[in-house]
Amino acid sequence: MTTLAFNLNGKDTSLDVSPGDMLAHVLRDRLGLIGTKIGCGEGECGACTVLVDGKAVASCIYPALKARGRQVQTIEGLSHDAQLHAIQEAFVQKAAAQCGYCTPGMIMKSISLLAKNPAADETEIKHGLEGNLCRCTGYVKIVKAIQRAAEVMRRQLGR
Repeated sequence: MTTLAFNLNGKDTSLDVSPGDMLAHVLRDRLGLIGTKIGCGEGECGACTVLVDGKAVASCIYPALKARGRQVQTIEGLSHDAQLHAIQEAFVQKAAAQCGYCTPGMIMKSISLLAKNPAADETEIKHGLEGNLCRCTGYVKIVKAIQRAAEVMRRQLGR
């Protein structure tokens, strides 16, 4: 076992992990953060997407020890004082979730996308979501929700 110390959702966290542990399993099984879903276990579906230092990663294939000293954000760390993040709120308003299994990963990937390109158009959003799969929707409401969130976030930043 090796000690893993990192910042998780704004709080310093430390625990012992095995060298072969993947971040998704540590988050879910050891820390109880079950919003991070495991779909394929091969980094292909995006259900396990979390942010590491602001970058979207497939946590099911991301070695936990690689997170040492880094900032990790999960879906559980988005809302503050019972206030949903703009992307979460837009997913609700636009009914962008059906079964909800892919939703946390879609939201986390969207945050990374909009941080890089707050004015992303429909094509850029679709390209930015590549690797995040949804078996329930045609992605139309998901894209509309991200567009709505981008508008809100730009307005909040005065852009």
